[in-house]
Amino acid sequence: MNALNPACLICHEKHLHYNFSLNKFRVEECPNCGLMRLNPQPTDEELADIYGKNYFLFSGNNETEQHTNTLKSLTADHYLNLLESYQGSKLTGRLLEIGCGQGDFLVRAAARGLHVTGVEYSTYSVEIAQKKLGDRGTVYCGEINQIIALNERFDIIVFADVLEHVRDPRIFLTQIHALLSKDGIVVIAVPTLDSFSARFMKSRWVEFKQEHLWYFSTSTLTRLLHSESFAEIKIKPAKKFLSFDYIAEHFEHYPVKMYTTITRLIKKILPHAIRRYPLHITASGVIAFAKRQEQQKSKKLSVLMAVYNEANSVKNAIETVLQKKITDIEIELIIIESNSTDGTRKIVREYEHHENIKIILQDKACGKGNAIRAGLQHISGDYVLIQDADSEYDIEDYDALIEPLTSGKAAFVLGARHGGKAWKMRQFQDQRLAGHFLNLGHWFFTTLVNIVYGLRLKDPFTMYKVFRSDCLRGIHFECNRFDFDYELLIKLVRNGYKPIEIPVNYRSRSFKQGKKVRIFRDPLTWFMAIVKFRFKKI
Repeated sequence: MNALNPACLICHEKHLHYNFSLNKFRVEECPNCGLMRLNPQPTDEELADIYGKNYFLFSGNNETEQHTNTLKSLTADHYLNLLESYQGSKLTGRLLEIGCGQGDFLVRAAARGLHVTGVEYSTYSVEIAQKKLGDRGTVYCGEINQIIALNERFDIIVFADVLEHVRDPRIFLTQIHALLSKDGIVVIAVPTLDSFSARFMKSRWVEFKQEHLWYFSTSTLTRLLHSESFAEIKIKPAKKFLSFDYIAEHFEHYPVKMYTTITRLIKKILPHAIRRYPLHITASGVIAFAKRQEQQKSKKLSVLMAVYNEANSVKNAIETVLQKKITDIEIELIIIESNSTDGTRKIVREYEHHENIKIILQDKACGKGNAIRAGLQHISGDYVLIQDADSEYDIEDYDALIEPLTSGKAAFVLGARHGGKAWKMRQFQDQRLAGHFLNLGHWFFTTLVNIVYGLRLKDPFTMYKVFRSDCLRGIHFECNRFDFDYELLIKLVRNGYKPIEIPVNYRSRSFKQGKKVRIFRDPLTWFMAIVKFRFKKI
């Protein structure tokens, strides 16, 4: 058996904890990031026995093999549709599938005009895959080294249910990165620990198998891809086409007490046609898309500052951002000035020739959301942060807000004011009643958003929204006032980017001090945004 380095693959935590045993193998868990692994790993001989002729379900029966092929072909078409949506255009070029099994995905990809290549460990499966594919592509027997030796580059590399099998995922992804053409796309399907089935079944999860050497969550998978120079990472639940017969056969092949018995009983009752009906369901994992990125020594943060009638505070806000330094992060400040009436524009124009500032001058004030939307058209950074032109938020919190993005822990971060404690948000010394009213509204709308969108946030409407710029890919915004805060949050969440919250310092100003929220008009637009964007196609 192969013993592993004691440090965690993802976060390098030095002490992983024993969780439970899988036959003679230990399943360990990182207490920091949650990555799980088999340690020690099975030997090559043990894995070769597992990946024999009978590894694939329904092997040896023509009728059931055909049924499995149909399910896999339907799933392949679904994955290809998602890939086309991610790319934003018709699929073209060279595609490589690693661990291609019996070739069903390659056949469907070739049918769309892609030039396909596959590699598969099992000799038996390679023969079947090549027979299905004919002269439309080539399938090699072996591992990724077989492809590296060809010295070729691919526009798309797919590996479904493979990453959890490899000895060292970092080395594997480094090899994948080298095989991709410039801006090439990687497609990964992998079981995840945060799937419903994993959380429900716990140590009896069907994906806990001797050949699965690694167990990722969405977070650890994202961090791994990010650290290996992949960008524009998009992760979605991996829906597959499965039938009840297929699920039941899986529980026969990998027995799980109680579940195997139940599926046997149901199988005896259900008619054959129902048992074989393809169901489009989320199984145990996710599908991830990412683009190859050249390694960069430093990153850039685009700070968006919408400015309107802030003559008393805007100069201090600008200077504070310019003075802020973050290790290995370049900061560009994009100021959107909305034709103020108090002399703010004159102050802003003093910075027109500053090398780290872009200034957008609007003809009229159409709301903060409208200004931020205009600013988003000019960002050039890897990360985006929204900053107000007053002194309510502390710019020293930038470091804490950016760290989850630079480390790959998260793609979307919210700065939770006062730790997300609603009743401390607004404590207006000169307008206490108005402060209490707004805090009540904050509690109401936070609860509503959490219920409607399945979140557990404490301060979803904070101004400090920080995210990777590629999260905006394909999203169109339309809100003009403070309802934009809701729109941005909701659309990123619906696109799969659930935020983490970082506590930040906050000193709220009152209406007398210049707060611009309209206490009766704006809440109605917030409510409409929450309802509207729940159902509207993004």
